[in-house]
This record gives sequence, structure tokens and C-alpha cells, in this order.
Amino acid sequence: MKHNFLFLILLLCTAFSQAQSLSSPDHKIRVDVAVSSGQPVYSIYFNKVPVLQKSALGVDINDLSFHDQLKTSSVSPVQTTEAHYNMLNAKKREITYKANKRTFIWSNVQGKKIGVTFQVSNDGVAFRYEFTGKQDLLSTVNKEYTSYHFPETAKAWLQHKAEAQTGWEHTNPSYEENYQQDVAIGTFSKTGWVYPALFKSNDVWMAITEAGMDGKYCGTFIKNEPDSPVYQITFPDTREVFAGKGSLPESKGPWTSPWRIIAIGSLKTVMESTLGTDLALPAISLKDASFIKPGQASWSWIMSKDEFITYEEQKKYIDYAADMKWAYTLIDVDWDTKIGYEKVTELAAYAAKKNVGLLLWYNSAGSWNTVPYHPKNKLLTHESRVEEFSRLQKMGIKGVKIDFFNGDGRSMIAYYTEILKDAADYQLLVNFHGATLPRGWARTYPHLMTTEAVKGFEMVTFMQEAADMEATHAAMLPFTRNLFDPMDFTPMNLYKIPTNVVRKTTSAFELATSVLFLSGIQHYAESPEGMAKVPADVKTFLSSLPVHWDEVKFIDGLPGKLVVIARRSGSKWYVAGINGENKPKKVLLDLSALKMAKATLFNDGKEPLSFDISEVNTAQKYEVELKGNGGFVLAQ
Repeated sequence: MKHNFLFLILLLCTAFSQAQSLSSPDHKIRVDVAVSSGQPVYSIYFNKVPVLQKSALGVDINDLSFHDQLKTSSVSPVQTTEAHYNMLNAKKREITYKANKRTFIWSNVQGKKIGVTFQVSNDGVAFRYEFTGKQDLLSTVNKEYTSYHFPETAKAWLQHKAEAQTGWEHTNPSYEENYQQDVAIGTFSKTGWVYPALFKSNDVWMAITEAGMDGKYCGTFIKNEPDSPVYQITFPDTREVFAGKGSLPESKGPWTSPWRIIAIGSLKTVMESTLGTDLALPAISLKDASFIKPGQASWSWIMSKDEFITYEEQKKYIDYAADMKWAYTLIDVDWDTKIGYEKVTELAAYAAKKNVGLLLWYNSAGSWNTVPYHPKNKLLTHESRVEEFSRLQKMGIKGVKIDFFNGDGRSMIAYYTEILKDAADYQLLVNFHGATLPRGWARTYPHLMTTEAVKGFEMVTFMQEAADMEATHAAMLPFTRNLFDPMDFTPMNLYKIPTNVVRKTTSAFELATSVLFLSGIQHYAESPEGMAKVPADVKTFLSSLPVHWDEVKFIDGLPGKLVVIARRSGSKWYVAGINGENKPKKVLLDLSALKMAKATLFNDGKEPLSFDISEVNTAQKYEVELKGNGGFVLAQ
């Protein structure tokens, strides 16, 4: 009997190797990594309380499994890693990342090895797979087993992934759905959920995303079975590809996967985290980066649509940008025929005299969608991009907005990165629309000023349903879509929408989005005629609003309900808040740490389209009253 008991103990010890741990520098976050019955797993603790239960690791590469029957080959000592970098289109300019690091090497039944490196910082956990192969061996990742196993009492804020090749002119998926808010863990979506995915377990918040996309791996999303708290990383639909090319991750020789990222902590910690760019690849080398200039832009299409892509209308919007001291004007679809290259060159010269740069719209598409808008099919090859981008540079064009991509397959991710590399050679700023989540690309390619990947204000102009949901939708975005990556929501309609749609937010709400939403180029949804209706103080505010930020502080809020954020540029602080619910609220602000003293308050007026503007003392606690779907801005 005694021998049987000892045998059982020995068997259990063999089946479950002892977990190896790695903690954050402040010791609040701990990761345990082990091989359980031949399968690699990890768990995460915050203040010694489990926030992610035993979750799977592993991949299948070619005909090799690195998920089952594995043995620990080696575990590195704990090391420290540190990075310092600057960004002009992020929540702060100078960023420092510090973490503890450890690599686990496992061998499979064939004796082949794979590594997983974990890095734990004070604001979260990141890990990636590392495969050492022969230089001439083409490796294909057929499946990734990474999962996130949440406690069954957790809550989630999640956005569906739209099915490939559905929607208007077959343009899905483009990350343009509404977030489900505060739903039970295990809530099911047939198509899965996109990043960033936000979760809460007791008082601990967690935001999941990925970064480090170099064109060799596909973009992923997460999926769970009905009522299951286990969310599995999933590869995209095989239709989400560049025409004739593949979807699965593929590379020759050694490779690393993108980083799997989980920001962890209080809501303030997660909201101020920069993990989504900390783990992105460092910025590419540029001979001359002086062309990278963030700014605001006028844009006719959002208000007047296709019919007004004309020479005179665009000249009017250039004058509008110049009057507002904004850096750019965007000319949208079909400009190549409705205005023409020659006349656009004239507009570019006219704009340059007024210190305004022109941006031009392009259709990215080959055969993957049926959108008729043009210029189309001019960017599909390196040779055609060089020809077009060289022409634009000679015309004096400052950037391109490229629309209607085709999801997250490896070849489509490679298409994005190839466009970015070629655009850099011709000093063109880039804005991706109808696109995937950029996953930290704004750090790697600093001329990527913004990306849509959101149900933006254009949908409000089209549908009353979107207008009815704008407040709660907008109050979700700083916690999710705009958490790490610049977002081209095209915000801030201060007066009226010139369609049958009635906006349900106040003008102060709309003004607040100019501070709350982060975008390297902020395209405003307001016309010259609308701007003429607002108070002079509002116009002055928008003419002097900073184009990048040095520091961020999360003040108050809950996803979809309320958000108040402070941003500093130089020595000046700007505090903005929006009410995501159609009921009045009072928000008590303690801004003493900002040392703002006196500030101008732009608050909701008596009428929805009016403002109450006053000078206030913010040296002590200050209470702001918000109307339903209302907002405010405090500016020094």
C-alpha cells in the first residue's frame, strides 16, 4: 500500500511540473508557468488573487505539435528589460517601459524546441512564441492554442468580429461594430471578438490585445464556446487575404510571434498603460522624419458626401482649415476624375501658400470587394505604389487615406506593412480606413497618423440608430478601441448634421471628443457653415488646441457610462469628460495635482446646441454638472 501511494505521488509529480514564477517589478502581478500533463499552461495573479486561471499555451508548426507531450528543456534566469521611446500620436510623448523577463524552452516528442518569453511590467503581462528553425525552412503555423481563462464571475466589454465578405460591397471585417457592455463572462458570439477586449474580475481590470505585427503572422481575435469563460486565440477566416495569397502565419528560418498582451490593474492603471505600443516593434529608420507632423484637418465629405468633391468645395475647405489654423485638408473619393490630378496639384499649391497640406483618398482594393470608388488598384504592387507615391510627392501632397482592406490574414497584414514602408520613402503620411486594428503600428511606422477600425461619426450621419447610441458608444472607445492606438473616429459635430438624422449629444459633448479621442490627424466632422454658428471662444479653443500630448491622467469613469481624462501639452492641462447616459450627472473633480488654478470651462448650455462658458477655479475640488448625453472641457 505504501509503495502504491509513493508511486502515485511520483506519477503526479511527473504529470505536473512545478510552476516557475515571474513577477512585476512592484510584485503586484505574478505569472506562473508550468507543463501540466505534457501541456504548457500559465496563470496570472494580481495581489495574490487569481485573475486568469490555468490557461493554455502552444502552437502547431508544419507537422510538429508544440502543445502536447512537451517537456521543459530550460528556464532562463529572471532578467530586467527596459525601453525608452517617443511618440507624437499617442497618449503621451516620452514613454518608458520596464519589465521582468523570463524565457521557457520546451521540447516536443521529436526533440524540436520552442520558446515562450514572458515579460511582466507593473501594468500587465506580455508573452510571445519564439521558434528556431533552419534558414531555408519555410514554417507555417497551423494553429495557436493560447487561451485566456477568466473567473466565472468576471464581466466583459466586447465587440463582435464581423463575418468576412459581408456588409456593404463586401467590405467586412473592418472593426466597425458596437461594443457589448458589462456582459457576463461566457457571452457567446458565433464570429468571435476583436481586440482590445476588456474584462473585469472583482476590482481588477484586464485589456487584451496584441502587438509586434511584421507581416509574417496573421492578426488574431478571441473566441469562446457558449457560457465558457475560456477565450481562445483564433486565426482569421481564410477569405481575409490579399488576392491569391495565404492567411496562415508563414516565415523562413527563426521567427517570433506577435506579443500577446494583457494590461492588468485598476481602471486608472489600464487607462494610462502604454503596453500596446511598448511591445510594438521599434520605429523604422527614416532619413528625414521632419514630414511627420500631427494636426487637425478639415474634411468636406463627412458633411456633404460624394456630390461635393469639386474644385471649388475643396478650395473652400482649404480656406476653412487655414482660418482655423489647422494643418490639413482631406479630399475624399473620386477626386481623380471629379477634380483631376492637374487641378489637385493646383489645390495643393494654393493650400501650401496658406500653410495647409492636402491629403488624398485611395481605394486599396483588388478583387476582395466591389466598392466602385476610386482611385482604385493603384497600390496593389510595390511598382505601382512607387509610381503613384512618387507622383503625389511631386504634386506636393502630404498624405494618403487608404480604404477598404480585407481583414487579418497574413498576406493582408503584409500588405499594410508594405504600403507603410513605401509611403515612408516618399514622405507621405498614412491613414488606414475600412481597416484592421493597427496593433501598435503607430510606433513602428510613426508616419501612420491614424486608423479608422471603429464605428465612427460617419455612421451617425447615415442612421438615426447610430445617433441614438453615439453617447454610450463614444464613452466606450477610450477604454477599448482608442486605448493604445490612434483612432480616426472623425469626431466633433458642433452644430447640426445636414441629413434627416438628429444628433442626440450636446455640443459640449462633441467638443470634449476633440480632447478625449486620440488621433495623429484629427479629421473634424464640422463644416465651415457649422463652425460659423458656434461661439468665438469655442473657435479660439479649436484654433489653439495642441496637436500632440505629453502626459495623460485618468480622472473618472466607467466604460460606456462616463469618461473624464486630463491631457497635458507643454505646461497646459486640458480636462474633458462625456456622459454616456441620457440622464444628468454631477462629477466631483479633484484636479489639485494638475495645478491648473484657473481654467475656462466649456459646459452644456441651456439648449442642446449651445454652450455655457465660464472661468472657474480648479485649485480645489470642483463639481461639474453634465446633462444627459452631455460633456465638458476645462482648458488653461
